[in-house]
Amino acid sequence: MKMTSTVTLNLRTEEVNKEVTEANKLAMRDTVVLINYDAVRWSPWETGHNRRSIVGEASGMGVIVQGIDAEPERTVDDSKIEGAVYSTSGYGGYLETGTTKMPAQPYIKPAMDKNFTVEKFARKVKGHL
Repeated sequence: MKMTSTVTLNLRTEEVNKEVTEANKLAMRDTVVLINYDAVRWSPWETGHNRRSIVGEASGMGVIVQGIDAEPERTVDDSKIEGAVYSTSGYGGYLETGTTKMPAQPYIKPAMDKNFTVEKFARKVKGHL
């Protein structure tokens, strides 16, 4: 006795790839917004200029959060899934890392550590699928 079986695969790989890519972009957007929010809250301030100059952007979406004093500088590559949170005040980096005359007062790194972990990002992606 001979048996024959035919298997037809309907792998919608292109569709699935687009959905996963879009979910990753949305997860990156959500993450950038949270990091930006905490960076603004935790930024050291005397005048508030640095807080108002913090910008967040995500690939394929451009600037998604921007302080009123910010002049955005394109820093992400739209061909990849990237996010960026940065200060355009001109001295935000000195506040973050310190100088020989001033101790570091980190505000972006702690915000990133709080909001960007592999597990949290994976949950965000899964939530968008």
